[in-house]
Amino acid sequence: ETVTWLLTQEKGASTPKDVHIDWTCVSGEGVLLEESAMMLLSRYHLNLKDGVMPTAIVGISISGIPLASIIAVNEGSRLAIYHPSKHSTSDTPMGSMSGNFGIHPGDQCVIIDDVITSGDTLHEVVSYLKRHGATPLACCVLFDKRGIREIEGVPVYSLFRISRID
Repeated sequence: ETVTWLLTQEKGASTPKDVHIDWTCVSGEGVLLEESAMMLLSRYHLNLKDGVMPTAIVGISISGIPLASIIAVNEGSRLAIYHPSKHSTSDTPMGSMSGNFGIHPGDQCVIIDDVITSGDTLHEVVSYLKRHGATPLACCVLFDKRGIREIEGVPVYSLFRISRID
């Protein structure tokens, strides 16, 4: 979203306020990454009401993939990988599911990412899954910059909510 904003704004326009989250001390250490993924999984299970277990864990490229991989192993679920439109180099950018790590119609999916900045990527993934016959059960993220509780009726569970104090 930052790149799009930079390319589409007039010169002299004010910059939107944001915060950068550097979690490389965790993401770069396998043990800490696994513990973070397990905390996300616990957060999901604590809110599980209907007992529907996921058949696919959808990691959003790039940073959601390692978290989703760990969670998929622990859940005994398939791993799916979603490439958001913001990573597309096409003239008409659109998101896509990995050919090797895809979903199937009827899949019950939990979506995994590291950070919600605007919520646009999660909206994109939820819509994609629904259009392709899968059911998104939840979105799980480490950091939420927006305080989003649900997207298109799908609950959002975060470990940390980030807010600015001006």
